[in-house]
Amino acid sequence: MVTLQTAENALKNVYLGVVANQLNVKTNPLLARIKHSSKDVWGKEIRKLAPFGINGGIGAGSEIASLPQSSANGYVQFVSELKNLYGKIEISDKALRASANNIGAFVNLLSDEMEGLVKASAFNLGRMLYGDGSGELAAVSSNETSNFITVSKTNNFMEGMLIDIYNGDSKINTQPIKILYVDRDQCKILLDQTLAVSGSLKIYLQGSKGYEITGLGKIFDTEATTLYGVSKTDYPWLKPYVQTGDTEISETLIQNAIDYLDENKDSQVNYISCASNVRRLYQEHLAAYRRNIDIMELEGGYKTITHNGIPVVADRFVDKGTMYLLNTNDFTMHELCDWKWLEGEDGRVLKQNQGYPTYSATLVKYAELICDKPCGQAKITDIKPSDEIESERIPVDLGE
Repeated sequence: MVTLQTAENALKNVYLGVVANQLNVKTNPLLARIKHSSKDVWGKEIRKLAPFGINGGIGAGSEIASLPQSSANGYVQFVSELKNLYGKIEISDKALRASANNIGAFVNLLSDEMEGLVKASAFNLGRMLYGDGSGELAAVSSNETSNFITVSKTNNFMEGMLIDIYNGDSKINTQPIKILYVDRDQCKILLDQTLAVSGSLKIYLQGSKGYEITGLGKIFDTEATTLYGVSKTDYPWLKPYVQTGDTEISETLIQNAIDYLDENKDSQVNYISCASNVRRLYQEHLAAYRRNIDIMELEGGYKTITHNGIPVVADRFVDKGTMYLLNTNDFTMHELCDWKWLEGEDGRVLKQNQGYPTYSATLVKYAELICDKPCGQAKITDIKPSDEIESERIPVDLGE
């Protein structure tokens, strides 16, 4: 007979390992390339010494001259707080009792809940990789009183998400707002509440403002004065390579960035991530010049095209017209532990929700993403088709 203890044991002994592997490897092709480590965790923080430059104690001289002067390697200490990542499932008492005498129904019940948890967690983890740690999903682009609002972008949204809306540092909603529908053609989202939209409003995942992992958005934030607690002014090498301005995709464009990192930063690009429209433009470019399109299979079962043996992966969380060129060996997901169930004092993971005939279990991980060498990464923005670039050019008046 299936009991609450049966469900408890299944969550601990059967599902935990499978879920942890799926979230670490199959969440996102970029995350699958990043190493995980429990080193450099000090209490609630990551404290990591990042080397820069080379040892200066090298030289040449005569057989009777003094030896070269020593000069130690350069180091700077990165400091960042571990972020708290949660995933929660809920099972009603009625559903549990209904499957008490049917092991198949019980397995389906738990499997459906865990599948939903993995899907939601994978979506948000993949999104955080490209975020700046603030948790911002998008800005509200229109002033209106409605539950169908226009936003700056929709790639960070999915039906069923619970969100908060802020005006500056003030949250305007008292309860989390649920997204009922995402209209990606009109760049709008339908909410379960009607809002008087005014001011400069921004949307965040529920309770997550300022608490997400430090993703690529922070590394490439040109307005940020610090990274991992270190001043970019004092250490200019923290600044990555960024190319902006309307540009057409080409093999030369990509190779220029790769060569710059190789020759100037001693960094070898091994992963390229881009928006889906950029990948299509690149495929069209290759087809126009009758280049072979090579396919590579990545860890986790992902298949993608390549540039000179480097995977070129389209990711929904990369903004339109953008391409990242990364050395994933410089990235580490530092973690206090792998995914675990949040246990009470009695060791139970399934707990009754106070005042409700439901039970919930919470998956937790304390982690932070650190890039040892931010200057070894590159970003190209405003990649467009050639006809759009031509139409935006201002004609030059040459006179008569």
